[in-house]
Amino acid sequence: MHAAVFCPRCAAPLVQTVPALDTRPRKVCSRCAFVVYVNPKIAAGTIPLRDGKIAMIHRGIEPSKGLWSWPCGYVEIDETVEDAARRETHEESGLVVTLGPLLGAYSYPVRPGEPFSPARGIVVMSWAAQRCEGDLVAGDDADDAAWFAPDEIPWDELAFESTRSALLDFLAKR
Repeated sequence: MHAAVFCPRCAAPLVQTVPALDTRPRKVCSRCAFVVYVNPKIAAGTIPLRDGKIAMIHRGIEPSKGLWSWPCGYVEIDETVEDAARRETHEESGLVVTLGPLLGAYSYPVRPGEPFSPARGIVVMSWAAQRCEGDLVAGDDADDAAWFAPDEIPWDELAFESTRSALLDFLAKR
């Protein structure tokens, strides 16, 4: 699962072993005993709503280039998940939002033997946007952006499982 062969701290070879007080095999440094933990990435975003319509972006980059999603992206190490949700919404859609209720945390683990996928090994957090200001524009990861009434959502052209799950939760809570 983890391709590293050398310790990120001291550059000694890593070995596969079960560290003390652990139950799983992990990559451990043969010299300094540093343990390489492989944790999921965290992404955060919002479902902006204005006049009964949902703002969505059409992905202009991989993964899922050419498909629709609500604005979302990776959380940076120096920000909260809430800050990341607001930042990613602004970067991808031009909208400035106030967070409403948390819709959910959607978890997609990497299972043993599965091939790598950017849609796995991730936890996606989504909020309903309580207030939404600005003009909807295609931002940094998008090649288009549009408002969709609930009955116009392009269900067959959604980018990720989390896109669908959060939209269904959003619509169920309205």
